[in-house]
Amino acid sequence: SSSGVFLSTNNGTSWTQVNTGLTNTDVLCLAVSGTNIFAGTSGGGAYRLINNGTTWIQVNSGLTNMTVESFAVNGTNLFAGTYGGGVFLSTNNGTSWTAVNSGLPSTGVFALAVSRTDLFAGTHRGGVFLSTNNGTSWTPVNAGLTSPTVQAFMVSGTNLFAGTRGGGVFLS
Repeated sequence: SSSGVFLSTNNGTSWTQVNTGLTNTDVLCLAVSGTNIFAGTSGGGAYRLINNGTTWIQVNSGLTNMTVESFAVNGTNLFAGTYGGGVFLSTNNGTSWTAVNSGLPSTGVFALAVSRTDLFAGTHRGGVFLSTNNGTSWTPVNAGLTSPTVQAFMVSGTNLFAGTRGGGVFLS
């Protein structure tokens, strides 16, 4: 939330703030990669939870944009979609990041999703882009998509749902 990260240990009956070390509490996304939990913030970059889930540390080395809108995990690869910097890849739990934007003209990436070995990026006014090589290159995949701003993805089996700004939900 805009007040940081909250934890429930009883299916949402009660919540506790878990913000120690989180210097930017405007949290836009969360992800789990193995035993690591990550938070993406608006203006503060990426954070990883350490000390058995009690302290956040900033993990921004290599990120050129500090607004992390989305995460996706593919094996040991962690991807971060940023607003203004495109997609970044970390292969070491966020210790360092590398831009992976070849063919991705829209640098505003609101949504990321992994389906099998494919990586999808939902962009601001650019539609959907596909990478079949862990972000090394991207191609547009927008046939039938009438709203170019993709805010969210959801994968269910072989179906990919795209939630758009003002255009509703699309299915591939």
